[in-house]
Amino acid sequence: MRVVSIENPSRSTHRPSGTFRVRVEGTSTGATDLILRISVPRWITDGMVITNARALRLAETHGLAGPRLIAADLDGRASGTVASLETFLSGSSDLPPMVSAARLREAGAAIARVSAVVLAPQADLPHRPRPCAADDRAADRRRGRTPTTPLLQQADERVRSHGVPAAASVFLHGDVWGGNMLWEGDRCVALIDWKGAGVGDPGVDLGSLRMQMALQYGQDAPAQVLEGWQRQAGRAAIALPYWDAVAALNTPTVIHGEWLPGFAGDGSPLDAAAVTERRDAFLRTALDQLPAPIS
Repeated sequence: MRVVSIENPSRSTHRPSGTFRVRVEGTSTGATDLILRISVPRWITDGMVITNARALRLAETHGLAGPRLIAADLDGRASGTVASLETFLSGSSDLPPMVSAARLREAGAAIARVSAVVLAPQADLPHRPRPCAADDRAADRRRGRTPTTPLLQQADERVRSHGVPAAASVFLHGDVWGGNMLWEGDRCVALIDWKGAGVGDPGVDLGSLRMQMALQYGQDAPAQVLEGWQRQAGRAAIALPYWDAVAALNTPTVIHGEWLPGFAGDGSPLDAAAVTERRDAFLRTALDQLPAPIS
């Protein structure tokens, strides 16, 4: 087998991704594209690469739409670094400036299929109390490491006093957003980039996706995500305001375009202030619906 080309598919321009599209020759089908994942110092840990590999195995076991793991060096002995190879899938992860209700519902259904897998914490698939669990931006603000606002401070206090709702532990993708979904038209053909996967409340993924879509496409988008999720799950979502608030709190204080772009109704891009206001509006709605603590 011979490597023909290597390409970095990442959108990021300010840090290495650790993900490479590799074209190889010498297989029975001729030239084949694969995805190579490796760790990146101070960014992508060995544990993340290992978690991604474990999650892909589990996704395949349960017939979930995602890449298939081909090989993995999870202790780094064979290749000198923790690494994995997975199938390259066709489809687009581009973020469209305008989105249909059908696509939003399909996105909700896609994560409902993941959360249908009941799963206890296990090695390399730990409990995830929030989306993108490697970050805890609410704690950073609480400790004075990053700036805060009165709304974010109030929301943090409300969420902490509310307590974590009780729910079954399920499989989580852990970092659900449009860039980690592959699309053909309005059909989600796969979830990709499982390095933040784990287990926890289904609201972790659902609240995260609802929040992301609110920021990108406005305050009507989360209802479509919820409709798709509930149709696929065959039940109503539980403790939704709590998980919406948790997701919104794990965002930067000011949301810039590199973190997540937002679009107006006509598809034109929004500036950081407008996207941040969308986050704040989503958070206010969650707080309005969050049950008040019993005194």
